[in-house]
Amino acid sequence: MSTPFPFTAVVGQDDLRLALLLNAVSPAVSGVLVRGEKGTAKSTAVRALAALLPEVAVVPGCRFSCDPAAPDPSCPDGPHEPGAGTARPARMVELPVGASEDRLVGALDIERALAEGVKAFEPGLLAAAHRGILYVDEVNLLHDHLIDVLLDAAAMGASYVEREGVSVRHAARFLLVGTMNPEEGELRPQLLDRFGLTVEVTASREPDRRVEVVRRRLAYDDDPAGFAARWADEEAAVRQRIVAARELLPSVRLGDGALRQIAATCAAFEVDGMRADIVMARTATALAAWAGRTEVLAEDVRQAALLALPHRRRRSPFDAPGLDEDKLDETLEQFSGEGEGEGDDDPGPDGPGGGGGSRPPSEGPEGGDTGAQPETGDTGESGESQRPGQPQPSGPGAGAGEQSAVRAAEPFRTKVLSVPGLGEGAAGRRSRARTEHGRTTGARRPQGALTKLYLAATVQAAAPHQRARGRSGPGLVVRRDDLRQATREGREGNLVLFVVDASGSMAARQRMGAVKGAVLSLLLDAYQRRDKVGLVTFRGSGADVALPPTSSVDAAAARLQSLPTGGRTPLAAGLLKAHEVLRVERLRDPARRPLVVVVTDGRATGGPEPVALAGRAARLFAAGGVACVVVDCESGPVRLGLAGRLAGELGGTAVTLDELRADSIVGLVKDVQGRRAA
Repeated sequence: MSTPFPFTAVVGQDDLRLALLLNAVSPAVSGVLVRGEKGTAKSTAVRALAALLPEVAVVPGCRFSCDPAAPDPSCPDGPHEPGAGTARPARMVELPVGASEDRLVGALDIERALAEGVKAFEPGLLAAAHRGILYVDEVNLLHDHLIDVLLDAAAMGASYVEREGVSVRHAARFLLVGTMNPEEGELRPQLLDRFGLTVEVTASREPDRRVEVVRRRLAYDDDPAGFAARWADEEAAVRQRIVAARELLPSVRLGDGALRQIAATCAAFEVDGMRADIVMARTATALAAWAGRTEVLAEDVRQAALLALPHRRRRSPFDAPGLDEDKLDETLEQFSGEGEGEGDDDPGPDGPGGGGGSRPPSEGPEGGDTGAQPETGDTGESGESQRPGQPQPSGPGAGAGEQSAVRAAEPFRTKVLSVPGLGEGAAGRRSRARTEHGRTTGARRPQGALTKLYLAATVQAAAPHQRARGRSGPGLVVRRDDLRQATREGREGNLVLFVVDASGSMAARQRMGAVKGAVLSLLLDAYQRRDKVGLVTFRGSGADVALPPTSSVDAAAARLQSLPTGGRTPLAAGLLKAHEVLRVERLRDPARRPLVVVVTDGRATGGPEPVALAGRAARLFAAGGVACVVVDCESGPVRLGLAGRLAGELGGTAVTLDELRADSIVGLVKDVQGRRAA
């Protein structure tokens, strides 16, 4: 077994370490979600925490880690009589992103069912993680159905399995820790809310600290055991402090004054529901116990708010997580005089429990994410971008007449842009598809290696041949020809690729603002339905991929808001660039079906024979069977109908800009796909 990196040797990341330790003290805090860029010790800190957890006593031979002092009366391996148990280290169980639902919750023991004819339950990862840590790296990439099961078990403290004739309930109380890089996509708001605490981590920009990180890492890689031995005393001290805090926790008093501050803070930041209040109360109590106190102070409430509220105040994925600390301090000050006891006083960081107290120091860039506002909001009344990072004319789109970026119109709710037919793309929430997970629609013989046995169909296929095969015992005689694999139908994610004309003829502010608002609306819908959305723009003398296919709404919002306009209209270049994007995406994900939405007035200028070139480029999409929609942005009393002609070349249909809203474009896409299918 490899030697883990010592928890106390992690440089900086005070908020991350504190959040993990608070969950170790009080698992009722409900876990922690760690958000941050790659290479910031997220996984290292989580794996190191397992070594600090105290040993747990378990019933000998129990696969579900029952506590011998209070065994679970419904344990599948029970009933157990209370008594002495055996001690073992607390486990850290990792849930891989590609795990199956059977692996997570457990399933029927197929080997025993076929060989012995008995119905037995094989525990999953939830059972293994009971009374330990369940760690999900890149939790934002986990399939939605697994996240739902995982968070339900974390909330209820139990796992319920009802499948394939098996009905099992077992305890599943664990410290849930998830890590993610926001650049790779976000979690849905309702899933964010199920994590008790959230921490944003970034790499330090201080040279001395970065030097120390490298020094310690190199020393650990050269001699893991020796490096761990040098930190053994610090590890032992933290382990003892966790035990002491756990013992003190039931004695901690949460006064009315602190409770009122918690309620007022949650109300002031307009968080939904009551989970935030409960998590804040538990976190503040754990902070007091960690500091060695039996009374919750105002500083505990403040720190609990900074850990429990940033991810709960987001109203949409375009909002950056974080809290206005000035507003927080004002709220706490306003309610500091109500209630009783020393919980209404704020002794500051050097008060009771100092020396490793509950409020870690802020360290430059790592001190939090509450100061800077998201780039998408710094626009003035006129819609002009006011950021110092204003795009400058450069690249193939630069040219005379370029205008600065305009603000996107308010995003609106869209209906489902479903693609008719049955696909086989990545799991999502949009179009019908054959998937690994979903409702069972039938059975088939496996093509190649068996990936998921459909037990009922396999038994049904083997049953008529038992006498001929000489069966004499309880076991079922099964041949390879009897094996069946379930066919399941669920939902897939699609790629919606926008090809936007950003030339001078499209530069009217209201027009581009509406176009950006529509793209942001579909991106928001794609975030909720696990789609990809891409953006290709063309202007001047060429085309750019302004937004590669992505599900990261933060990156998308920033790119769209900074998109400038102006110059000629190289329509052919835009279509060819979009065709290249689709070609690359097919290599990466050949099963994901695309929908191309071209936003233009249909004009093609610049270069030799621009109209003929655009026509030839459009026919590439028609030849490839790609569904296309042209959003006609032509305005004025005299209309040339160029967008309609382009739609004909693409093999798609045209719609005006006003019809781009949800209630019209969904029917349009279905009409396009239905016509192609016919």
